[in-house]
Amino acid sequence: MVGGNGWHRIGADPQIAAWAAAARGPALMALAASKEALRCGGTWAVGLDLLPNAPDGSLGGVPLPWQHFGLARVPLHRAQISAVYPHYPLPSAEETPAAFAFRRDRDAAHLDGLLPVGPQRRRMIKEPHRWILGLPLTECGAQASPLVVWEGSHEILRRALLAALSAHSPEVWDAVDVSDVYARARREVFEICARRVVAAVPGEAVLLHRLLLHGVAPWGAGAKAAPEGRIIAYFRPVMAGVQDWIELP
Repeated sequence: MVGGNGWHRIGADPQIAAWAAAARGPALMALAASKEALRCGGTWAVGLDLLPNAPDGSLGGVPLPWQHFGLARVPLHRAQISAVYPHYPLPSAEETPAAFAFRRDRDAAHLDGLLPVGPQRRRMIKEPHRWILGLPLTECGAQASPLVVWEGSHEILRRALLAALSAHSPEVWDAVDVSDVYARARREVFEICARRVVAAVPGEAVLLHRLLLHGVAPWGAGAKAAPEGRIIAYFRPVMAGVQDWIELP
């Protein structure tokens, strides 16, 4: 599905391009109507569950071309619409200086599915996604805050998290605090794994292994992008449980 590096670029393909064209207008309308506040000094819209796609991924009568992705069909949520704008990231009140520096210098590298829980914001596996499929909706140059991945990081993170979880019954794995082991594994990834910039355009798609460390690069000097910014629709269907999330290939 994604190969040993943990990610795979798909396309360009006219059927993927047709879906992206059908999704662009609804995505812009949904972002304009969203009550979510812009983050990072007004340079990023998270856009969770905003795209009005059907559970099969179709939109406005245009099907999501599953046959090009190598994925088993599963019911889909409304896609996330991640929009990034010039000067991303800027400092903001919602982030500490250390968090902003990590976003700027380390691309806000993260593993999807680990959520901050409780007043101490300890990381637990609350959203075990099946895979991550990104579909660009706007034309952008490679400097316009592209996706960033660390190749092979999914196996480092798998080993580290599984070692931490194995001391507990699988029934409670979603309640195990993995903050410290995750932080150590992420540092190991930065030392060992190649950082790759994955710029893509409408008509292409990017498939990530669910355990792959990834992030968003800062907006580069002279970056070229559509007036609407760099917009990508993401599908991340949730699996039944953490055990499959950590143990399946």
